[in-house]
Amino acid sequence: MNQLDALRQWTTVVADTGDFRQLAQFKPRDATTNPSLILKAVQKPEYRPLLDEAVRKHDGMAIDEVIDRLLVRFGTEILSIIPGRVSTEVDARLSFDTEATIARAERIVALYRAEGIDVENRVLIKIASTWEGIEAARRLEQKGIHCNLTLLFSFAQAVACGAAGVQLISPFVGRIYDWHKKSAGSSWIEAENAGANDPGVKSVRTIFDYYKRHGIRTEVMGASFRNVGQIAALAGSDLLTISPELLSELATSDAPLVHALDAEAAKRKDIAKVDFDEPAFRYTLNEDAMATEKLAEGIRAFAADAVKLERLMGA
Repeated sequence: MNQLDALRQWTTVVADTGDFRQLAQFKPRDATTNPSLILKAVQKPEYRPLLDEAVRKHDGMAIDEVIDRLLVRFGTEILSIIPGRVSTEVDARLSFDTEATIARAERIVALYRAEGIDVENRVLIKIASTWEGIEAARRLEQKGIHCNLTLLFSFAQAVACGAAGVQLISPFVGRIYDWHKKSAGSSWIEAENAGANDPGVKSVRTIFDYYKRHGIRTEVMGASFRNVGQIAALAGSDLLTISPELLSELATSDAPLVHALDAEAAKRKDIAKVDFDEPAFRYTLNEDAMATEKLAEGIRAFAADAVKLERLMGA
């Protein structure tokens, strides 16, 4: 049994890509996209016609609506290949505007419904895990629109998402690892910070155990991996979203893989229940330099790629 098949024993495998032609070979249940992945895809010759078609077909519409239609076109193509759900992201520039996030999410959902997609069971709306984004997700979930809270780097963000009743969270393992490695500089020893000791892995394990101990239904989906060691150390997480490159590496390796995260064991752990109102959330996040910096950096990066995508359409 290769590592990918072994992982599927305990964890739902999700493909993290906008390149839907790669999906069939890995047989993921779900797929995730983001502005950076879509931008990367439409610059390939095989996907450029989708961008050209969106511009031509919807000429005269506001550029943000044309972008959403392009995202939904990619999502619809992905859903024709996978059996599960696709995550489609709201413009990161709306990350601090609850009402605008809700409006954009509802438009994306309406576009999927117009394509005949069963939105409640097959679409997740990706939203940045700011306080405003989490509040938008809370209200969307109440309307039956399920959400994937992304750019999640801290326990406080995870607690707030669980309290809001969001469907799924995406803690960014690799970016947490990146920050700690850069911060440590020359004192970083890779062997001592690998596997279960990886700071990104430890963050997800803490969130996973907390959710399972307190019966929080929100799904945990580790994301943003740098190597297969991080993935192996989180075998047993509800879901893991993995790039095609790392999926291929898992599929060609027969190294042993063990059940690392155990929901039943977590239920027996002594973990106190906590809660964050808005002031406590903002202060706690502010006290976490890594989470504050990576959240801001992630929003800026996704926003910049959204602008690049707009410029590509304009050209």
